[in-house]
Amino acid sequence: MSQTISEPVHRTARRIGGRIGAEFTGVDPLALPTEEIIVALRRHKALVFRDAGLDDDGQLAFAARFGKLTRAHPTVPSVDGRPDILPVKGEEGIRSNTWHTDVSFVRTPPKLSTLRALVVPAYGGETLIANAATAYRDLPRPLREFADGLWAVHTNDYDYAVPSVNAEKAAEYRRVFASRRYRTAHPVVRVHPETGERGLFIGGFAQKLIGLSGTESRDILRIFQSYVTRPENIVRVRWRPGDLVLFDNRITQHYAPDDYGDQPRVLHRVTVAGNAPAGVTGDRSYIIEGDSAAHYTPALAA
Repeated sequence: MSQTISEPVHRTARRIGGRIGAEFTGVDPLALPTEEIIVALRRHKALVFRDAGLDDDGQLAFAARFGKLTRAHPTVPSVDGRPDILPVKGEEGIRSNTWHTDVSFVRTPPKLSTLRALVVPAYGGETLIANAATAYRDLPRPLREFADGLWAVHTNDYDYAVPSVNAEKAAEYRRVFASRRYRTAHPVVRVHPETGERGLFIGGFAQKLIGLSGTESRDILRIFQSYVTRPENIVRVRWRPGDLVLFDNRITQHYAPDDYGDQPRVLHRVTVAGNAPAGVTGDRSYIIEGDSAAHYTPALAA
């Protein structure tokens, strides 16, 4: 775990994307003032801390500066002895090469996510992060007004992790992933509770629009999602061992390209508990099937 220095370090984040992303280099994340990080995150949505030098304890301490931590995942096992850390291991052949917002299938998804690189492949294995706020602003006005009134059902009961190597492991992973079934209604347009920005709150877990057929839902969600994944709305993080990434899970999506063959890739994820999303009318998300996932995330005030 990194040691916090006695004097606060003030370091400007260097912008690495036109619409999303900034990075800090040569600084211990635990030494940066929390408010400075929050201001940078509100502006850039995703922050990269190069050569952060943190171990598991350091990552946990860093994430805990921003609120209560969730457990590793509602259904997937944690790192041994570390109930708040999710191992992300690409070499097992289960790769999350689907655009998504972390754990959006529960009523209170994480507000922030951290990823720390332990082992990275010689090529590929990067992480793409998209700005859902600029995607919303890119929509033509009629589409924005249409989106404002829509609600989507998010669920973990679908083929989220795409099998790339081992079909048997993929089937087992899916069984574990969907061992508790969740279906939650979220607003398609989420209002950020701190900045007031509107963002498209969809991604791979959003499988159907309330009041519309499956075919209609897929077509409409595909249109909205195409704005999220426009190249100008994306930053591409090229990992080095020891790097740490912090992103705002309330107003971003991310994607891990399956482009590194059978090379090992190991990240650790720690997430910060969040509130139930609110739409433009102020109405909040609600459970359709499943429970409140209290075993996974602490209850926070609305």
